[in-house]
Amino acid sequence: MSKSRSRSRVTSDDVRRIALALPQTVEKVAWSMPTFRVAGKMFVTVPDDETSFAVRCPKVERDELVLAEPDKFWIAAHEAGSAWVRVRLAALDADELGDILADSWRQAAPPGLLEEHPELGVATTE
Repeated sequence: MSKSRSRSRVTSDDVRRIALALPQTVEKVAWSMPTFRVAGKMFVTVPDDETSFAVRCPKVERDELVLAEPDKFWIAAHEAGSAWVRVRLAALDADELGDILADSWRQAAPPGLLEEHPELGVATTE
């Protein structure tokens, strides 16, 4: 299936650049892959193959995302019981990548940090 609008290809380097631009984010290698954290809480991982990344996502929303856009979102078997979803880089444009990373960051950031950065919105809670 071809989409009418063109997408500029995003890469794992874009994930790193955008994640590190979010307030108080640090990169830490865990499980032999880059992970990105705010206040010690992980909000993004980039597996070795660098074709996808994982982000925090409430389970109810995650299941809806996967059903609605299975070419973009999927659940790794070892993450089935957790509130994480995988995202295929090839299915995104830069704006969507930024929105997804910011949403995951909001879920991990402490309330005080969210208050300091109202431009990033508020955390979604369920």
